[in-house]
Amino acid sequence: MKKRIIKVAVLIAIMASPFAMHAQMGMGPKKLPDNWFTLDKEKDGVKGVSAERAYEELLKGKTSKTIIVAVIDSGVDINHEDLKGKIWVNEDEIPGNGIDDDKNGYIDDIHGWSFIGGDEGDVGDDTMEVTRLYKKYSERFKNVDPATLTGQDKADYDFYKKVESDYNEKLNEANAGLMQMQAIKDRFEKALEEMKKLTGKEELTEEIVSAYEAKNDEEKGYKQLAMAQLSQDVLKQLEGGFEYYGGQVNSMLNLEFEPRNIVGDNYADPYEKFYGNNHIEGPHGEHGTHVSGIIAANRDNNLGIKGIAQDVKIMCIRTVPNGDERDKDVANSIIYAVDNGAKVINMSFGKAYSPYKEAVDKAIKYAEEKGVLLVHAAGNDGKSNDITTAYPTAKYNDGKVATNWIEVGASSASLKEGDFVGNFSNYGKKTVDIFAPGVQVHSTVPGSEYDTYNGTSMAAPTVAGVAALLWSYYPHLTAAQVKEILMKSSVKYAKMKVAQPGDFEDEAPLIKFGELSKSAGVVNAYEAIKLAEKKYSK
Repeated sequence: MKKRIIKVAVLIAIMASPFAMHAQMGMGPKKLPDNWFTLDKEKDGVKGVSAERAYEELLKGKTSKTIIVAVIDSGVDINHEDLKGKIWVNEDEIPGNGIDDDKNGYIDDIHGWSFIGGDEGDVGDDTMEVTRLYKKYSERFKNVDPATLTGQDKADYDFYKKVESDYNEKLNEANAGLMQMQAIKDRFEKALEEMKKLTGKEELTEEIVSAYEAKNDEEKGYKQLAMAQLSQDVLKQLEGGFEYYGGQVNSMLNLEFEPRNIVGDNYADPYEKFYGNNHIEGPHGEHGTHVSGIIAANRDNNLGIKGIAQDVKIMCIRTVPNGDERDKDVANSIIYAVDNGAKVINMSFGKAYSPYKEAVDKAIKYAEEKGVLLVHAAGNDGKSNDITTAYPTAKYNDGKVATNWIEVGASSASLKEGDFVGNFSNYGKKTVDIFAPGVQVHSTVPGSEYDTYNGTSMAAPTVAGVAALLWSYYPHLTAAQVKEILMKSSVKYAKMKVAQPGDFEDEAPLIKFGELSKSAGVVNAYEAIKLAEKKYSK
């Protein structure tokens, strides 16, 4: 599932104390430069990846080689003004002739491929993996006496009960979330109506509400809520909450929802290939377009933002619906990217279950053998990946670990210790490799627009962009060497005290940043180039 943070938790907190709303919601942090994630701590005062400094001080006059980065995601708006000239083109395919000219098994794959589309259309919404598993196992065990089960049947039943518990927990949370969103909406709407009565005005403005002298605590509450609506459009923000929780109830956790028939594949066969279509934009292309801009937005057009990597092409592979991606699609996407020349693959998605993990493992091993670097978002649950597995994962079923894999947590621009790590970010001293900017990241979205997102989904392409930048100037490097350079050259903050991810309280306990990842650092393009030039240049 795409891992962009939906900021509904803060809105829910309003229910506890409407008078504390401004303290909880605030007016937002200090305005950051749109391109803060490419900037430098010393020169610019934000903890970006120092890409601009690398270009200015280390790379002038040097030649580069184009690197193909595959973005396995929800879809990409290839016509975005800031991605023009940055989209991979399959030169061996003739557009629109309905023929597989390059004989790679995919017809008219000019800019990539979609594994979640077919002749009948495109999958937009899909279920979560826990929903699929719960439906599958509940049909098997609904009339079975567990006392009669032994061996593998008993193991499967125990797994089913865990799935059932997880499913019910998620469904209850989604229903509760919808109720809370409605309660918040009702409270704001009532406040607005009451303020209209109190002020005698049919149309409210901040000036009118601010000037009103509240006579009691009830009126103070109405005034505060009305001011928040007028200044921050909270009701508009709530739409994201309704969409988030409503999508879970109506699609992701709906046992009767079956969108896969659109694709037309044999889903029971995890090794089937050559299905899908070439509709790489998809109905929900915001996430994939945002990811692509972080990596590759045009640096020379004086529009929007600057991507991290100058000499790069984005291969668009649509695999991630509004729900959980499916293992066979992930496996086929990796294989497609490798076979068509990608050197870096960005994977800003993840889920809690992987029923066909062996197929994904096989694809990851294939990428490892071919020297392709895989960059994966750690997840946005504020949990330790050392304890809870987020799939796909670098660890194979046989216990070995992929050498071409980088797992990424999310850092912020802040110079303050407590605010340095995204409180949503997953972490892990054993399983997360490195951190990268993933809080308030401004990038491209469909329709030649721009938006600011939070998530490890944004941190992963930041690392992918730095990897592509490094590789474009040092193309002789292996995937393992690129990873090694990024890890060693990361800017270390091992002893810095940061708020414990997952704890959303104002007084969250502080821990050492070095406990959150293997490298104890944040990826840095300037330092990576310096290290490559010193130890790895030919």
